[in-house]
Amino acid sequence: MTQTSARDTTRTSAMPLVHAVNVHKSFSGNEVLNGIDMDVAAGEVVCLLGPSGSGKTTFLRCINQLETIQRGRIWIDGELAGYEEKGGKLHRLADKSIAAQRREIGMVFQRFNLFPHMTALENIMEAPVQVGGVRKSDAEKRARELLGRVGLGERCDAYPAQLSGGQQQRVAIARALAMDPKLMLFDEPTSALDPELVGDVLSVMRELAEGGMTMIVVTHEMGFAREVADRVVFMDSGVVVEQGAPAEVINNPQHERTKSFLSRIREENEEYAAALVERAEAEKL
Repeated sequence: MTQTSARDTTRTSAMPLVHAVNVHKSFSGNEVLNGIDMDVAAGEVVCLLGPSGSGKTTFLRCINQLETIQRGRIWIDGELAGYEEKGGKLHRLADKSIAAQRREIGMVFQRFNLFPHMTALENIMEAPVQVGGVRKSDAEKRARELLGRVGLGERCDAYPAQLSGGQQQRVAIARALAMDPKLMLFDEPTSALDPELVGDVLSVMRELAEGGMTMIVVTHEMGFAREVADRVVFMDSGVVVEQGAPAEVINNPQHERTKSFLSRIREENEEYAAALVERAEAEKL
């Protein structure tokens, strides 16, 4: 009998975990999201690709209610995000109710946003204790487990300034996991890292995906998207231009905007690789 992985078994639900319909968001008259429709199934890994300013980060922030949408609706696990419907009209939820919904979602940002005066362990314990009401002893045990999971079990007492950028980002991932979210959002989690530190962060994300975590990832890491994502979505100018299996979209894009973006990414990667070779040769002299 063929065994089914944890990741496979989470994909049978008919109701998507994330259900976004006609989502609009603008800033000072500039429409950043122009009618986004997107479903993400439980256990699915979706990578959002696109040029800067295409609306990828704003869409993540709308899902996590860090931004308020102006039209459309977003459901998370069947619950309308940020609103309740009465008599056919939407009414904004109280801040306390929105905060409760937000606790179901973990988000990892480009910058690590760790508390500089707290150790790695204390950073991870903070939300469960202060927001979740978890006992300190239980929160500490869980925090140590999570630090071990991200390969930092020996750095519990280190402060952020004592950690590399990659280590800080792994602490940030552990912190997001501490609230046991049903959905993880990643906003270009490796973009601020030195190249040699990227692999460790992507390895942690890969393990999360294999464990069945539902993930929406904004990234320019094409190798990660090709290997880990179930689906990639290319966005530009606030709309979904193209989406599908990674091999289809990345290797055989159908739209000119997608082709242009991927070509530019390949050129940048080739230039970077050439620069690394040149630097290595110079160091030999």
